[in-house]
Amino acid sequence: MNKLVYLILFTFLVFEGSLYSEAQNKLYPNEFPLSDVKLLEGPFKHARDLNIEVLLKYDVDRLLAPYRKEAGLPEKAKSYPNWEGLDGHVGGHYLSALAMNYAATGNAECKRRMDYMISELKACQEANAQKYPDWGVGYVGGIPNSAGLWPKIKSGEVGVIWKYWAPYYNIHKMFAGLRDAWLYTGNADAKQIFLNFCDWAITITQDLSDKQMEDMLANEHGGMNEVLADAYQISGDEKYLAAAKRYSHKMFLDPLSQGIDMLDNKHANTQIPKFIGFERIAELGHDAKYDKAGSFFWETVTTNRSLAFGGNSRREHFPAKESCIDFVNVNDGPESCNSYNMLKLTEDLFRAHPAAKYADYYERTLFNHILSTQHPEHGGYVYFTPARPRHYRVYSAPNEAMWCCVGSGMENHGKYNQFIYTHSKDSLFLNLFIASELNWKENGVKIRQETSFPYEEQTKLTITEGAASFKLLVRYPAWVGKGALKIVVNGKDVDCSELPSSYVCINRKWKKGDVVQLTFPMHNTIEHLPNVPEYIAFMHGPILLGAKTGTEDLKGLIADDGRWGQSSSGEFLPVDKAPILIDDDIQNIGNKLIPVKDKPLNFTLNVKMANPTELTLEPFSKIHDARYMMYWLALSNSGYKAYTDSLVNIENEKLALEKRTVDQVAPGEQQPEVDHAMLLEKSNKGNNLNEFFREARDGGYFSYDLATKSETNLSLMVRYWGAEWGTRKFDISIDDEKLVNEDNTGKWNLSMFKDVVYPIPDAMVTGKNHVRVKFQALPESTAGAVYYIRLIRKNS
Repeated sequence: MNKLVYLILFTFLVFEGSLYSEAQNKLYPNEFPLSDVKLLEGPFKHARDLNIEVLLKYDVDRLLAPYRKEAGLPEKAKSYPNWEGLDGHVGGHYLSALAMNYAATGNAECKRRMDYMISELKACQEANAQKYPDWGVGYVGGIPNSAGLWPKIKSGEVGVIWKYWAPYYNIHKMFAGLRDAWLYTGNADAKQIFLNFCDWAITITQDLSDKQMEDMLANEHGGMNEVLADAYQISGDEKYLAAAKRYSHKMFLDPLSQGIDMLDNKHANTQIPKFIGFERIAELGHDAKYDKAGSFFWETVTTNRSLAFGGNSRREHFPAKESCIDFVNVNDGPESCNSYNMLKLTEDLFRAHPAAKYADYYERTLFNHILSTQHPEHGGYVYFTPARPRHYRVYSAPNEAMWCCVGSGMENHGKYNQFIYTHSKDSLFLNLFIASELNWKENGVKIRQETSFPYEEQTKLTITEGAASFKLLVRYPAWVGKGALKIVVNGKDVDCSELPSSYVCINRKWKKGDVVQLTFPMHNTIEHLPNVPEYIAFMHGPILLGAKTGTEDLKGLIADDGRWGQSSSGEFLPVDKAPILIDDDIQNIGNKLIPVKDKPLNFTLNVKMANPTELTLEPFSKIHDARYMMYWLALSNSGYKAYTDSLVNIENEKLALEKRTVDQVAPGEQQPEVDHAMLLEKSNKGNNLNEFFREARDGGYFSYDLATKSETNLSLMVRYWGAEWGTRKFDISIDDEKLVNEDNTGKWNLSMFKDVVYPIPDAMVTGKNHVRVKFQALPESTAGAVYYIRLIRKNS
């Protein structure tokens, strides 16, 4: 290579690098460009590198196929079939992931694919403008039948949005992908496509009233307000900030800004991105109301609604206080997407309010939830992480199962270096203890952090190049005891009077060769399951300890392309047969863990146990391809006796109910239904938790002939599932005479069976030795599901 060619190439690389450094600094001014923070050997670098291998197994043309189809361009490849209806959503995440990983590692194939995607998306945007001049100028989306949706939205028919699968949520991913392609790599085409797309978002809703906007925003819409706020910061044009506020859902902004928690039974990941947008609007528009909403939401979710590993939600929803027991009962525990978005919100809040509590939460969620959602060998992504004792989680495979958590998972492992260090003016924040190298170009220094944390209780920072005066703000973690943090600079102790969950400031002139050594003793503690204090989790410092309990019936461990493959479908092992810890000092039971020799962060349980078994506690993020315990039922000796007594009482109640039963039928089971002369229309049966059920849909019905033995003074007992989806309105009749109109829509929001007793007027059964009990669905509704039916004598 001659000197001229070398000089041109060098100049181009420097210019390109400065473009994306400038872009990232402009949008998030406290963060360092990903290229300036290098991960050193350790679990996070392994996860990042493995993730790149997985990313490069996906077919880019298949990810782009929905966009070309909607733009009317010739087909290059078939769309992915799974989650059809959300066509295009993973493509946006994938574009973000390519940009992040290119910025962090310089991987040439990531850049080649990113550039190819941007050129294809540019062609789609141009084709949409020509094909749909009335509504498609600037549009770049892959939503099936986009032409049947957006013109109606534009004309004010906002109700049409409910006939599609979360269209704004879908296109938000491409908004974010284009923004990230500019943010992390400085790609000018991505920036222009992004701003054109934002102009489309303004135009498509410009004639809608505030009420129409609010009605439309009741449908899941991702972080539309966030990306529009970003467009304002990128361009400086006030119209985007105004649009961001217009796309802000007031149903949540207003109460949360007043400190009112109304999140019970709300879909968790529908809400979290809204608050990311609220906080971005607060940051850029200096609006206190939006900041209060974002801050209060974060506080209530992390304090009241999160599990020990940082995740939140069950069945994708925030449970009410009384339904937190669902975490124990169900297999669809916290969703990975939720933590992905909570970390984004945490970064935004930290930029506005640099408090250690944000970094404490970030660390816990990163080390426990995010790291655990990648299989350490094949790199598959996790959707749900069950907290149910002795259950397991499943993993995706490349080019199959295009879940939402596949999309966010593509990004999660590419930005581990984003929050290790942040800066503000002359201050450098050390937020996370992860082996890495920082090139602080603005101050002309390089810093190397060497640590095996959490497998050792220390980290060491060395100034490897340069000299500068700045304040080093070292996080004093919440999990370190008062007065226990030790800081040594060049062999001399630093006075540390700060309290846990704060920052210790070291202000000096730093030079090459300076060494800062931190020692942070870790100890075992417990955390109670929110609102279910009988269940506890073990923590070692910020690390959740779990235990492998077996490998039986790991059905669907690597998911196929089935619509519901993200849920672990193996047998539910009985909760009451899981190990139960018995101790009269539960709060200090962590002191009874015995370290395993030569195996850091491994412990045995020296605790009295019912259903005893030999188990070893280890970091939860290391547990894969196995059933596990994350939460344990822990009772005092007297509490355990009360627990066993309650099991006896339950059995006695079952026997008493059998004595009161005149006749009974198990819907969904062949012989009982035949024996009771079942009639049906538009009805189907199924199985949930090894219990059969029957339901009817859209005006359909099912009915059974039950014996009365010529008795009166009877009631009908019906067993339902307490957490059904959709509309559940139906009539129950006896011999075609209506007994009751039932509506179970969102009635309990509790993942438990519910027995409902309906008294039967004597006039309906007098003189009869048989009656026909019928369950009839109302139009566009479902009757049931019904799990068991009994004709019982009323209590005397």
